[in-house]
Amino acid sequence: MIIDQLTHAARYRGLSRGIEAALHYLTTTDFNTIEHGRHELGDGVFAIVEAYQTRTPEQEVWESHRKYIDVQYIAHGSERMGWMPLSAQPAVTEPYDTERDVAFYAPGKDSLIVREKFFTVFYPEDVHAPGLAIGESSRVVKVVVKVPVA
Repeated sequence: MIIDQLTHAARYRGLSRGIEAALHYLTTTDFNTIEHGRHELGDGVFAIVEAYQTRTPEQEVWESHRKYIDVQYIAHGSERMGWMPLSAQPAVTEPYDTERDVAFYAPGKDSLIVREKFFTVFYPEDVHAPGLAIGESSRVVKVVVKVPVA
């Protein structure tokens, strides 16, 4: 898992071509004007731009993916994100679904605050719970770039 400010994106571009494409998109796109929804970036990489209200603790959803790496960028607002390593063997609440590329888990305890203009990278070995409220629910504009696992 990685968390950093988007202004430091150049440090991570060498990780893979897909991550480089994701970071290029995030650093060159005006998220004040772009249409929300899915945007194809090429080579199997795509972005989902969305606005939503952050979730309360009762609504937490902990997940992991096998086919895609999640690069999540907070364009506006702030949210809490849960994180735990898959190696901690969390209790599976819904087994991996190949079609949807997701498995769900019992909630973990660790979280971090992700502020506006920060990004995270969640790999297949990272169980994460995005979109969580910091206290009261608030509006967030987020971009999730899905990068195929090489």
